[in-house]
Amino acid sequence: MHQLNVSLIQQLCVCIEKYSFTCLCLLTVVDRRGESEESGDEETRRRSINGNDVDLVHCRIGKIEGLEVLQKAKTLSLRQNLIKKIENLESLSSLQELDLYDNQIRKLENLQTLTEIEQLDVSFNMLRKIEGLEQMTRVKKLFLLHNKIANIGNLDHLTGLEMLELGSNRIREMLKLCKSKTTYMKTCFFQNDGVIENLDTLTSLQSLFLGTNKITTLQNLEGLHNLTVLSIQSNRITKIEGLQNLVNLKELYLSHNGIEVIEGLENNKRLTTLDIAANRVKKIENISHLTDLQEFWMNDNQIDNWSDLDELKNAKSLETVYLERNPLQKDPQYRRKIMLALPSVRQIDATFIRF
Repeated sequence: MHQLNVSLIQQLCVCIEKYSFTCLCLLTVVDRRGESEESGDEETRRRSINGNDVDLVHCRIGKIEGLEVLQKAKTLSLRQNLIKKIENLESLSSLQELDLYDNQIRKLENLQTLTEIEQLDVSFNMLRKIEGLEQMTRVKKLFLLHNKIANIGNLDHLTGLEMLELGSNRIREMLKLCKSKTTYMKTCFFQNDGVIENLDTLTSLQSLFLGTNKITTLQNLEGLHNLTVLSIQSNRITKIEGLQNLVNLKELYLSHNGIEVIEGLENNKRLTTLDIAANRVKKIENISHLTDLQEFWMNDNQIDNWSDLDELKNAKSLETVYLERNPLQKDPQYRRKIMLALPSVRQIDATFIRF
């Protein structure tokens, strides 16, 4: 089964003409709206067939070909195959989702006829460059995780993009991020080793994930006024800074860095979640103004003074506190003292409070 062609589809699939040539690869069609693949319910199977979702996953396919019978398919998954080149998809102009995760693809190409695509996943391949997406103006979600991309570019035309994942590539520092007002991106992921650039049009970004990188400084975030979630876990940051314009920020994740002082959060009054776990912080300070705080993660630091908890007393909705693996935890009355200091808390570390 190294090459996919019409005869192979006939061997692998039961093609039901009356349901718009939707194929049941190995007797399976995945309904991405939640119906079970194994259900014996006839109505469930009918909805799955009408879903036009085609899965050719882990079939050792070496070449894309012979897919003309899938003209009306809406989603096509070719995950975990041996595909080296994107080709022969011209007839699938109705596709809305294309999944090429975990193959051997080296270049984004031959996608110009797929103008209806809303979700494209080419993660875990061998891409070195973002290209060939000029005609795919309807893309909302683009996944390019774990490739060899060194530079971010050729995304300006994707004005409807909501989610971008560039995790585990070769991009290093935050640069020229989000200064224009034309693109409506909501979520962005990076886990890289190179340079973040050419994202000037992404000022409507709501969620930004930069985890597991080598970032040393928080910078170039001024234009992200609509950002509500910022995650920069597992980097090399030593100082909290550059967040003064993020007045709508609700969740901030800074765990596993080298931060020594809690600071720079004066304007982030809407924070509901603050994660500074696994850093080098010795004192809880400068957060008494965070009255909306609901979750506070400070485990694996160097907190040794019970009076530090006074900084959290104004957070009347605080429900979860993580302080384990601090010197405070050595106190035999550890949990009792937290409960007395912060009566609204319902969970201490991983354990719920029993009343």
